[in-house]
Amino acid sequence: QVQLVESGGGLVQAGGSLRLSCAASGLTFSSYNMGWFRQAPGQEREFVASIRWTGGITNYADSVKGRFTISRDNAKNTVYLQMNTLKPEDTAVYFCAANYRNWNAARQSEYDYWGQGTQVTVSS
Repeated sequence: QVQLVESGGGLVQAGGSLRLSCAASGLTFSSYNMGWFRQAPGQEREFVASIRWTGGITNYADSVKGRFTISRDNAKNTVYLQMNTLKPEDTAVYFCAANYRNWNAARQSEYDYWGQGTQVTVSS
């Protein structure tokens, strides 16, 4: 049974930083491309970032480019999202997801497995 468990969310002031983690189990993590998505209240879930199964190759949404960094540790079966210079518009539930086929997948339908999400709230 595949499980993706996000952690690290919380309340932070604008300009601050948070690091999200997503621990994976039940799959060969090092074979899967990983992504982060977010969903704000009343909004559709949107792509944030993705990373190739080997690491080192990444893709970002324009809205977070230069502020967020996705990384992974295949020895720990974990993917991270370092979020710096946070803005109130970054407030959302953040989800990690895994897909086997496309390292720069940006559509929800391309992902095979999903976590339950972690809340990030940025106050102004």
